[in-house]
Amino acid sequence: MIFNNDSYNRIFSEKDFPGAISFSYPLSKLSWLRVGGPVDILFRPKSIDNLISFLKKAPSYIPVTTIGVCSNLLIRDGGINGVAVKLGSAFAEIEINNDEVKVGAGNLGARVAMHLAKFGFDMSFLRTIPGTIGGAVLMNAGCYGHSFGDYVSAIEGITRDGNFIRLSKKDVDFNYRKCQMSVELIVTSVILKPVKLQRELIEKKMEQAISQRQKTQPIEVPSCGSTFKNPDGKPSFMKEEKIKLKAWKLIDEAGLRGKKIGNAQVSEKHPNFLINLGGATASDIEALGEHVRKVVFEKHNITLDWELIRLGNK
Repeated sequence: MIFNNDSYNRIFSEKDFPGAISFSYPLSKLSWLRVGGPVDILFRPKSIDNLISFLKKAPSYIPVTTIGVCSNLLIRDGGINGVAVKLGSAFAEIEINNDEVKVGAGNLGARVAMHLAKFGFDMSFLRTIPGTIGGAVLMNAGCYGHSFGDYVSAIEGITRDGNFIRLSKKDVDFNYRKCQMSVELIVTSVILKPVKLQRELIEKKMEQAISQRQKTQPIEVPSCGSTFKNPDGKPSFMKEEKIKLKAWKLIDEAGLRGKKIGNAQVSEKHPNFLINLGGATASDIEALGEHVRKVVFEKHNITLDWELIRLGNK
């Protein structure tokens, strides 16, 4: 770890950031997989000004990582060095301006989908994707033939040195389950251009998606959603319903459904989900994922790429 109490107190004071800083915070409390070590400092800004002030005060040698609700994140057992910035309710605005919508990065995607449906904006595919808008940007989250980047008009955020910046769509490279931006940025809000549709139709689509998710995904146990990318889904123009090489099918055909390492398991309900049966470590989950990749390559001569983001020290 980089920090101890003395160095922490020399750099940051409770007077400057009351109630926003936690020292040596166990990230397993936030992780959907219920695993992971501590971060030196967890910072939950109360406003954009609060975030800017913190970043300007934090020396450049201190690494800064942005996290959401950790729904697609595997935090390793050794934890994360430096600062983890978690955006919360202060970054959960939803503002409608004609055909554009500005949404704060701290919003849950499901909340955005349900709220916009009331006004006839269709972002229904977000309803079943766990995680925040900030995460949806960075992962170019998607399902049912839709990707988040398709609807992005602009992105706003704060750079590592504490400056506000706005990026237009042309400044951002959205690809299959990833997003590359021209600067290191903590995304604070996104401007979207959703399509219009009757509210009743949007709500029906969301109900159907929830029903399908309940039938096919292990939502009753800790997981982080899809673990691996679909091998031929990488081209950004490819719709998911046309993907022939699906990760779950390759894993299933390799005989890995139900495979366990420690208390981590390949879900029997959906083989592209790794689940925590209770008491699994991040090392168990990562080792199981690497075993899946090895066996799938031996069986199919195809390398599965991680969709789950892995961070921290082993």
